[in-house]
Amino acid sequence: MKQFTLTICAAAMLLFSCNSGGEKKEEATTTDTTKMTTAPTTETTPAVTEPMPDSATMMKNWQSYATPGEVQKMVASWDGTWESDMTMYEPGKPPTKAMGKAVNKMILGGRYQESVHTSNMMGMPFEGRSLLAYDNAKKVFQSNWIDNMGSGMMSMTGSWDAATKSMTLTGKGIDPMTLKDKDFREIFKVVDDNTQMMEMYCAGPDGKEMKMMEIKLTRKK
Repeated sequence: MKQFTLTICAAAMLLFSCNSGGEKKEEATTTDTTKMTTAPTTETTPAVTEPMPDSATMMKNWQSYATPGEVQKMVASWDGTWESDMTMYEPGKPPTKAMGKAVNKMILGGRYQESVHTSNMMGMPFEGRSLLAYDNAKKVFQSNWIDNMGSGMMSMTGSWDAATKSMTLTGKGIDPMTLKDKDFREIFKVVDDNTQMMEMYCAGPDGKEMKMMEIKLTRKK
């Protein structure tokens, strides 16, 4: 019955609109035809589109984009199990420590690195997962992070500095205390074949950047 009533109302409104339009059109035609003017026309410049490459070039581009290269090989050398020594920082409080484990492995034919992190934080079991990619076309690293202490995903991008054997990633994530976006910055450094360091920074209560976490990773032999 409700649907039938809505249908009747819609039909009535449509009929009213048509009749009203017709009356106005007729009135304008019969009473003031001398004031009708032609609307000015505007010319638009057609959008310039780049020509598509030929099929051979497209296949070559695709192959270059999809084929793991030297950077992916470098990331693959980080595979294995790592012990993590974590230090967390909070304004006005002494640093807190925690131990954990990270297991890295390359997936999808050596194109991406999947990492599973486990530890205990604040007396609760913690598990986090990251997916690291190097985009061959954009020449940047892309990182996505999820864990069991949230419900969203933090995405970061950055570049590799061969001279310092480090990458700096920046992005946004939800601050679980305020439920608002916050800027994050991560510095990942390869110290040697069996040692890595990770530092995480974010905006502090005063709005200035502060170190929130430091992790020393040691390869388990």
